[in-house]
Order: sequence, then structure tokens, then C-alpha cells
Amino acid sequence: MGIFSRMSDIVNSNINALLDSAEDPEKMIRLIIQEMEDTLVEVRSSSARVLADRKTAERKLLRVTQEVSDWEEKAKLAISKGREDLARAALQEKRAIEEELEASGAELQSADEHIEQLNNEVSQLQQKLSDAKAKQKAIVMRSQTVHSRMAVKRQIHRSELDEAFSKFDKFERRMDNLEGELDAMDLGREGGLAAEIDALRDDDALNEELEALKRSMQGSTPNNAESADGSAS
Repeated sequence: MGIFSRMSDIVNSNINALLDSAEDPEKMIRLIIQEMEDTLVEVRSSSARVLADRKTAERKLLRVTQEVSDWEEKAKLAISKGREDLARAALQEKRAIEEELEASGAELQSADEHIEQLNNEVSQLQQKLSDAKAKQKAIVMRSQTVHSRMAVKRQIHRSELDEAFSKFDKFERRMDNLEGELDAMDLGREGGLAAEIDALRDDDALNEELEALKRSMQGSTPNNAESADGSAS
């Protein structure tokens, strides 16, 4: 499985999980970036093993190539000494090693192809990681902008509410002033209107008592005169 097939499975799984739980996009892209970075670490570790295997295959190819050359030289030497039997045996050894040489060459070629594929995929993954980080910055900026606008909206609504309460306070203060003016009209008037009415009642009682006193005084005046005349005679 290629690293992008693996990444696709991981990312799709995580995206589905995030969508199911209604997570925010900023968290989702952070998770994707984390998965990409983890995959890069894993792929680089795998690439290191592949590169080590390639070096081993390359050394084996050089060794086998040298052995093929050595057996060919031995066959030539046997022929020069008139030992075709030894030359034939040397060529048989050379043929067997050539089969191993072919297998080593195929192994080295496979390692080279694997490394090239890893390089391409790593390069693509790094590009996608860079794009994801750029998108992350854009999403964070947009998120911050949205939060700032929401804060401003809340503040505006709070200001409108404060203004409404301020108007209410002003109206309440105005009522207090009117009531104060009304109370001020009664200042210096003992008891206010009720006291004035009670005073009128007191005046009536006082007038009645005064009239009664006058009548009593008028009724006692003739008797007093007669008493005075009798005593004189």
C-alpha cells in the first residue's frame, strides 16, 4: 500500500469522525497535519531501511560481478595450460554466478524503483503538508476574524441594552424630580391640605365658643345693673 492510500484511509476516517461529532474545521485540519507529519516520519524511517537494503544489494552485485570476472580468468588460465576440463568447470561456475548476478541486478533495480517512488510520494506529501499548513493559517485567521466580529456584535448589542437602561434611568430620574417638585409645593404648609381643613374645623369651634361667651356676657349684664340700683336706695 502506498503512503497516499494509507493517508487517504486515515484522513477520510478522521474527517468522518470529526463530521459525525460536528468538530470545527480548525481542529480537523490540525489533525490532518498531524497525520501527515506522522506519516512523513514513518516513511522516512522506511526509506532509510530501503536505502540500506539497496547498499547491500549494490555491494552484492559488485562482489558477484567480480566473481564472474574471476572465474572467466580462471577458465582462460586453464585453457592456456591445456586443461580444458578445468576450463569447462570454471565456466560452469561462472554461469552459476551469472544467474546470481542477474538476480542481484534485479534486486538492485527494484530497490532503485522503490526509492524513486518513495521520493516522489514524499515530495508530494511534503507539498500537501505545506498546503495544509497554509490553509491552517488561513482558517485560523478566518476563525479569529469571525470571533472578533462576534465579540463586536455582542458589544454592540450590549451597548444597545445599556442605552435602553440609561433611558429608563433618565425617565425614573425625571419622575423623581417631578415628585420632588410636588413635595416642594407643600413645604412651609404645616400638615399640608389636611392640616388646612382641620384648621377650618378648629376655627368654627373657636367661633362657636366665642359667640357663646358673648351671649353669656350679654345675658348677665341687666341683673348686674339692678343689683347696683337696689343697694343705692
